[in-house]
Amino acid sequence: MVQLVGSLRKELAESLSTCKVLVVGAGGIGCELLKNLVLTGFKNIEVIDLDTIDVSNLNRQFLFQKKHVGKSKAQVAKESALQFCPSANITAYHDSIMNPDYNVEFFRKFMLVMNALDNRAARNHVNRMCLAADIPLIESGTAGYLGQVTVIKKGMTECYECQPKPAQKTFPGCTIRNTPSEPIHCIVWAKYLFNQLFGEEDADQEVSPDTADPEAAWNPEETAARATASEKDGDIKRVSTKEWARSTGYDPVKLFNKLFKDDIMYLLTMDKLWKKRKAPEPLDWRQLENRACPHEETPASGLKDQQVLGVWGCCQLFKHSVETLRSQLQEKGEGAELVWDKDDPPAMDFVTAAANLRMHIFSMNMKSRFDVKSMAGNIIPAIATTNAVIAGLIVLEGLKILSGELESCRTIFLNKCPNLRKKLLVPCILDPPSTNCYVCASKPEVTVKVDVGQTTVLSLQDRILKERFGMVAPDVQIEDGKGTILISSEEGETEANNNKFLSDFGIRNGSRLQADDFLQDYSLLINVLHTEELERDVEFEVVGEAPDKAPPPQSNQEEVNSITNGNKDSAKPSTSLKAPAEDDDVMIVESDEEEGASSSSAAAASSTKRKLSDQETGETSTKRPRMDQSSAAAATNDDDDDDIIALD
Repeated sequence: MVQLVGSLRKELAESLSTCKVLVVGAGGIGCELLKNLVLTGFKNIEVIDLDTIDVSNLNRQFLFQKKHVGKSKAQVAKESALQFCPSANITAYHDSIMNPDYNVEFFRKFMLVMNALDNRAARNHVNRMCLAADIPLIESGTAGYLGQVTVIKKGMTECYECQPKPAQKTFPGCTIRNTPSEPIHCIVWAKYLFNQLFGEEDADQEVSPDTADPEAAWNPEETAARATASEKDGDIKRVSTKEWARSTGYDPVKLFNKLFKDDIMYLLTMDKLWKKRKAPEPLDWRQLENRACPHEETPASGLKDQQVLGVWGCCQLFKHSVETLRSQLQEKGEGAELVWDKDDPPAMDFVTAAANLRMHIFSMNMKSRFDVKSMAGNIIPAIATTNAVIAGLIVLEGLKILSGELESCRTIFLNKCPNLRKKLLVPCILDPPSTNCYVCASKPEVTVKVDVGQTTVLSLQDRILKERFGMVAPDVQIEDGKGTILISSEEGETEANNNKFLSDFGIRNGSRLQADDFLQDYSLLINVLHTEELERDVEFEVVGEAPDKAPPPQSNQEEVNSITNGNKDSAKPSTSLKAPAEDDDVMIVESDEEEGASSSSAAAASSTKRKLSDQETGETSTKRPRMDQSSAAAATNDDDDDDIIALD
């Protein structure tokens, strides 16, 4: 007879009490997960999170209270979880998981790693560290009412990077507020600004500089002190952006100088942010007015919405749109609010002007009104219940792993509405590793299209190796028979190369670069494909993938435009009824793991498709089709004869 300890087999309960697990992230999913772990019987837990608690976290991260605002998420989560189970041994780290201290040997201490992260770079890093340490990883994410959990094990399943992912659609709040690097960051900021000034204020949509930005102070003590000083016990009386704007009578010039001069000058005092970035350049209304060219506003040829205004043109558009929106507010009466709508001309003008001015400040190419409108989308909120469901599923998958039943683990989707089989939770068999993966393949290799005469070594390091391929501290050697070192992770060794072009080192079409990241125990061979025909604003292109800037299919335009708030990621059900042509873009769910399902019932459950983005990440990835023999026969006759879900 099986002996039970509570609801668990005795052997499993004993395993939980002795095994050591790592939780990466103590936010929306992380809080629920930590609570679940201690209540299930896990006794040795380590949790790491670089973030501090903000007032906006309190509506869904229930281990935190108002008195905790400004304190370390990991530390407070530990203290709150211990109230559920005082005998648990929990270690909290207020730090970044990408810190070199957390190397492969650190990961090898654990039997299981569970991700509850909010950005792609950290997810990629943990994925590689678990592969290097050969430790099972449970990956998870939520987006509004949608969610998913999957298991990653070296050599058995796809890793997090096996399938290419489109450009990230959601971003951490500190990126939006402090360090935008792409036009979309500025557009999201401008939409937040509209709500702060004219609409319903939301603490998740703050636009002022983030004084508690962890990156502004790498030392954890400095970060905690800075955050505590800015939000001590959450009781400081603050004047909201809307109240301040009202006090000025919504004066466009005062608003302009506050947003684009004073706030930027304050950002410049956070000097650690600008050691490896180009610093922003503040704008002053009077100076711009004095320098303004009288002919700058002369309309260019072509459609008005597709013209890119100059800086002063954006200033004038900003002024005019603020005046119009101010009048609309006054007409609605005291306490009225406006709702942003991309089809409302004054609202769209405001976002276009504000976003472009911020792009200029941060040295980006400005965009036309048409481009801004096409990139702006809906904000999907974080749902506490979704986080709770996903955290529960993480623990269930963890119990399978610790029971030695890895083969029974599944990728599980949480749907917003029941499918035709009346199921909210849809399990899918885990896919094997991709032979073309540039991370977990036996010999990772990739081909990159780049203009060697225009691409600098610094761009190769920051834009390609770090941003695109997720390396933390890359070393690069040219395979030229001489072993030329192009990039060294040792500080100062190759800084003189940074502003030189790749062609200056003899790199040309067909050259091969060996890139290594010793922290991640990861090597990548890069084949260089020289081209001078990349699209505008596209610095490089990975062969075999659609470029990040490629236009989306027309039928899915609204889905592509979906954007969430600054630190939670979005997803939106597809409205398309036809599956994409490429098999690699979809996951086909035939039987929901019900052995007896007939092919006719599979056909009846067919026409539902959605693309799921990861809320605590904001990304979407794709899955390859998996179907049994009966469903394969049905699919031969009708591509739509299954539930189709694109996986994040």
